[in-house]
Amino acid sequence: MVRKNNVTSILLLGFSNLQNFKFLFFPLLIIIYCGAISGNLLIMVLYILSKTPQSPMYFFITQLSLCDLLVTMDIVPILLHTVLYNGTTMTLIGCITQFSIFGASESSECLFLSVMSYDRYLAICNPLHYHSIMNHRFCVTSISVIWLIGSMVTLIDVISMCNLHFCGPHIIDYLFCDLDPIMQLSCSDTSILHKWVLTLGFLVLIAPFIIIVVSYVYIVITVLKIPSNTGRHKAFSTCSSHVIVVSLFYGTLMIVYMFPTKGHLLLMSKVLSLSYTVLTPLLNPIIYTLRNKDFKEAFEKLKEAISSEEPCW
Repeated sequence: MVRKNNVTSILLLGFSNLQNFKFLFFPLLIIIYCGAISGNLLIMVLYILSKTPQSPMYFFITQLSLCDLLVTMDIVPILLHTVLYNGTTMTLIGCITQFSIFGASESSECLFLSVMSYDRYLAICNPLHYHSIMNHRFCVTSISVIWLIGSMVTLIDVISMCNLHFCGPHIIDYLFCDLDPIMQLSCSDTSILHKWVLTLGFLVLIAPFIIIVVSYVYIVITVLKIPSNTGRHKAFSTCSSHVIVVSLFYGTLMIVYMFPTKGHLLLMSKVLSLSYTVLTPLLNPIIYTLRNKDFKEAFEKLKEAISSEEPCW
């Protein structure tokens, strides 16, 4: 439980200077929200109902879609209210809850992207052992461990926050309840918590990124040894979707969390945070479905199955 505090409610400002553009930004957010929800649900439905995309890579893509769904449903509805009414009032518990869902989802997504890069590494650099390593047991164990790590890392942050004393101010000038803006409301000593955050951040952000980079270094070296241009192009095309997603996700995430976000840089941080909380959940399904023939075939089969059903009246 959160200790007795002077702060019981929090005013989330969002884009407080967006009054003149909110009637453009608000419908755009609704379109993006509906598109992200529909796209990620579609990927999960295609995997469950179709027999075509059943490889380990697609299994991990569905988990990525689940992460994006959680982030979208956690962040965007409150952001819509913030844009429409120039601010949102939340309880302290509600604010910490929003962070916990966001933290667990984003931490897990970082780890899923690293496992997906390992999947591509095995498929290209060690294809003979691919199916023996990337079996069903490995996939199920991987997602179980990843969700456990993501949840435990966030739980440690939440327990630490609940032991802080919040004395004000009660205003968060950001798009959502992130860890650093919440800690700024506390009058307790947060130096130990900051050290924990750096340590855990290395575990779920930097370490997976290192795995991704190392995997693709070996992939590039292996692909360049392929004698034919067709073979090289085919090998690179199997990784292109994952590379695009990693670049979008990690690029903005690292800029936001590795650089200061005060003063004039705060607005840039808010805009960049829209990328991994709003745009990435929308773009991931588009990137993976439009650039993947198996998902497109599964989608066509699903449309044919739906259209061939006789009406019940």
